[in-house]
Amino acid sequence: QVQLVESGGGLVQPGGSLRLSCAASGITFKIYRMAWYRQGPGKQRELVAAITPAGATNYADSMKGRFTISRDNAKNTAALQMNSLKPEDTAVYYCNAGYSRSDYWGQGTQVTVSS
Repeated sequence: QVQLVESGGGLVQPGGSLRLSCAASGITFKIYRMAWYRQGPGKQRELVAAITPAGATNYADSMKGRFTISRDNAKNTAALQMNSLKPEDTAVYYCNAGYSRSDYWGQGTQVTVSS
């Protein structure tokens, strides 16, 4: 079966960094668009960043310049490097894999930015 397993979340101080990872199995990873979404307390889920199979990226405006999405097709993994973290980045971060009508989600990893 398809599994997306996130890791790397945790508690970090404002201005700090975290790197999230998503390990995928059960899919032909290299053909999937990979993305990170987040859902903060009392908020709707929102797109953070996405990367196409060819490596083209796009970011939500508030993440540009601070977050970097990447993928390793040989290892079936995607990552999100988050720098200059702010308290408003506190959320559960979800890995997403999409191709045609297929759409899969991980279970989420909590990121808390607080002093």
